[in-house]
Amino acid sequence: MRKALVIGINEYGTRSLKGCVNDALRIHTLLWRHQNDELNFHSRIWTAPAVNVAMAKGPPLPPSINQSSLRRVLEEFFADRHCELALVYFAGHGALNKLGGYLVTQDAQSYNQGLSMSDLLTLAHQSSIPEIIFILDCCHSGAFGNDRVAEGVVTLRDGITVLSACGPTEFSLEENHRGVFTSLLCDGLDGGAADIQGKVTVASLYAYADEALGAFQQRPFFKASVSRLPTLRRCAPGVPIEILRYLPEYFETASSEYPLDPSYEPDAGMDNLEHQRIFRYLQTLRDAHLLVPVGEPHLFYAAMRSKACKLTPLGRSYWRLAKERML
Repeated sequence: MRKALVIGINEYGTRSLKGCVNDALRIHTLLWRHQNDELNFHSRIWTAPAVNVAMAKGPPLPPSINQSSLRRVLEEFFADRHCELALVYFAGHGALNKLGGYLVTQDAQSYNQGLSMSDLLTLAHQSSIPEIIFILDCCHSGAFGNDRVAEGVVTLRDGITVLSACGPTEFSLEENHRGVFTSLLCDGLDGGAADIQGKVTVASLYAYADEALGAFQQRPFFKASVSRLPTLRRCAPGVPIEILRYLPEYFETASSEYPLDPSYEPDAGMDNLEHQRIFRYLQTLRDAHLLVPVGEPHLFYAAMRSKACKLTPLGRSYWRLAKERML
């Protein structure tokens, strides 16, 4: 079972924000279902002000997000022994002092700003859930996971991944009532960060956001102690898996060339339907940068001039996966 707790806080009295609830709603919607509308995460959303949206079944959530309620909800969330993957998303204020970073709650006061990032990490370390992902869009969120167990040593237990909006001393910005970082995450989850098979992972989200943010903007942080990257969401694949599985059939080895001739090109008038079907598949692979024509600028000319096509380095990678029946 996969579950997510999505938290967004706008209401902070005189320091209220404008985009966190919008961000939480969008993240909840994207995590709740894959792009083909299949169930993904059993996602619950908790916001201030409260919003009425579809959510997974569970204990009633408190009306306000204060320090004690946030701790209690998170303790219950991490106590689940049947969960395989748990994700926590937080959008709101973040704070940093000499003791470390904090997720700021609605009852924040001087010297008591909310739930410490150290305590949150401790709850995750103590949980029996094998894989836990934190996505934090708040100021100073890069401080999460910086707790030192010895001088100069920082550790995360196996299975924990952290994606934060900015560095420990940086600010996470809003723009047009949306968080800049979460806007990028949502675009990534909606397909921008998907690989050839349509899979979106935390690492691909980080790479997507990293490329979109300039050197003088907030810089996202990615920390992990994992042996594999779970898929956060499935989107439409760049190449249908059925076509990827044909790669070892078309190419005897990863470095082989596939010979072409005019019978593959429909406009040549030779009516070889099987060759034309293969050629459509080859065009799909070319569009996904998995193969290139040899000695010609386009597959059309490679076919008409009886040349060949070959796999790119990325194509060779998928050839090996198909050869090992790992697709």
